Amino acid sequence: MKTVKILSPYNQAIVGEMPESESQDIESAIQRSQAAFQVMRKLPRFVRADILMRAAEGLKARREEFARLIAQEAGKPLYDARGEVSRAIFNLSNSAAEARRFSGEEVPLDMDAGVFEYQSTDSSGKPIALQDLNLDKLSAMRRRIGIARRFPIGPILAIAPFNFPLNLVLHKVAPALAVGNSVVLKPAPQTPLTSVLLQDLLRDAGLPDGALEVCHCSVSLAESMVKDERFAMVSFTGSAKVGWHIKSIAGRKKVALELGGNGAVIVAEDADIDQAVARCVRGGVVYGGQYCIGVQRILVQRSVYDNFLKKLIEKIEKCKVGDPLEEGIDIGPVIDEGSAIRIQSWVEEAVAQGAKIETGGRRDRAVVQPTVLTKTQPNMKVEAEEIFGPVMTVNVYDEFEEAIARCNNSKYGLQGGFFTQNLKHAFRAIEDWEVGGLMINDVPIYRIDNMPFGGWKESGLGREGTRYAMEDMTDIRHLVINYA
Repeated sequence: MKTVKILSPYNQAIVGEMPESESQDIESAIQRSQAAFQVMRKLPRFVRADILMRAAEGLKARREEFARLIAQEAGKPLYDARGEVSRAIFNLSNSAAEARRFSGEEVPLDMDAGVFEYQSTDSSGKPIALQDLNLDKLSAMRRRIGIARRFPIGPILAIAPFNFPLNLVLHKVAPALAVGNSVVLKPAPQTPLTSVLLQDLLRDAGLPDGALEVCHCSVSLAESMVKDERFAMVSFTGSAKVGWHIKSIAGRKKVALELGGNGAVIVAEDADIDQAVARCVRGGVVYGGQYCIGVQRILVQRSVYDNFLKKLIEKIEKCKVGDPLEEGIDIGPVIDEGSAIRIQSWVEEAVAQGAKIETGGRRDRAVVQPTVLTKTQPNMKVEAEEIFGPVMTVNVYDEFEEAIARCNNSKYGLQGGFFTQNLKHAFRAIEDWEVGGLMINDVPIYRIDNMPFGGWKESGLGREGTRYAMEDMTDIRHLVINYA
């Protein structure tokens, strides 16, 4: 099998080599996944849970190995890479716990008389006394039980992004295995080595052969898998353009899409400004801004705007930029120099249209300096599109309704942040703000891996988060028993 070299985005050093799947390899992987599904779907839930729990323990023991590989092939600073590994450990252990308790429900079948032609009133409309009713017939109505049981749906095609090569993979893989599905994983082309290491980890934990197949392949072969009816579902995380294209060619199978965003934050005049600044900096520069829920647009109430902007710039300029394998680095490279050039061009275009650079705006190869822009407009790319880089726009607002309207002036709706002590405004915000998740007194990057996660508008379809993904990856069979 042909192999390709995987390079560090920071200095182009060779991180490793990855086998490149061709059409016959894809076919073999699908067939193995089909066979593994027949094994997985019959495993008792405690067996599936034990496999996931052993994988979590194995990941704990190898956390630094995984973190350094993520730092190398994704260019993620070690601090953030270690954080991703910690989240992945929770993801595996939480999936193990959910595997044990995930179930269907009893469906009450005596809510309506239905075929029993039950009458509670006489011909004049007067209620019939209980003692005059046919109690045997009433008892018979209770002697039907409905049980809605959930069953795994079949092999799942998971297509993952580069920015969280371990944890976003596990957002798909762990719930799928927890309910008894098999998975064929197509990792991001830049970060496949982490997926192979995860596959080894799960194999060592006792996962049956074929239950997780990794296929590093071309776009055309990936599209052929999306169209393949042997898959019951496609779960994709990535850009909106690619995600909606996948939905258009997927046929009758289930599709889950976790797509892009241009995360907005509102800072009200009653907010804790120091807290808001600290969290906005973290949310804007984490992993070079390559985060679909990263902070991109900040709206600050006029009375505190100058103070907020001054403190934001001071804190941004203290961020350490450099080699992601060095301890203490806050910002490393973006995923490649082409992406860095695009980010810089959007900033320069905004400046040409009237925006002002308050700090940053420079790049060195694939490393983009954290940047703050003011005087931007909603039609500029730095606001309208997902920049996926360490760039934040800061603008002023006067009234609450004005701020919400500007946040909603976007094709995306993934998560938002709102710093305020006004409980009324907080509850009104969730009614009117078109996002899948709203963080009060925090920024959009806040995410615990069991919470429902997904977006409105072009930000996606369906929800991730352990139990929510498990529901998507199963379907219901309803059993009715008549024991009258």
